[in-house]
Amino acid sequence: MNGLKQFIGAAALCLVAGQTFAAEGDADAGAKVFKKCAACHKVDEAKNKVGPHLVGIVDRAVASIEGYKYSSAMTAFGEGEKTWDEATLREYLANPRAAVKGTRMAFVGLKKEEDLDNIIAYLKTFPAE
Repeated sequence: MNGLKQFIGAAALCLVAGQTFAAEGDADAGAKVFKKCAACHKVDEAKNKVGPHLVGIVDRAVASIEGYKYSSAMTAFGEGEKTWDEATLREYLANPRAAVKGTRMAFVGLKKEEDLDNIIAYLKTFPAE
């Protein structure tokens, strides 16, 4: 019985430690990663380019920028009040075409977890105005 208690205690500690030490990105490094996005997106100004602006993207509703013509695939992806929370951003930025079949976004995605962490940290520095 004592061994079981130790095992349960160790397992609980691992779960807590895993949550405590979740990867946090480096916004400065994310600014460098964002250079791959800057040809099509602005993040520091609510002005659309080829793609919609990304000011306030974190936790914003998908396909919600007024005046921007989203693809039917992106509009369908955003149905049901879906937001660009961190998990959705991570999935999309890793492989846009797999996450949203039919997206017009030509970018192939970010393959490194560190780049994903960093770009999300960077995007968080530009909250909605």
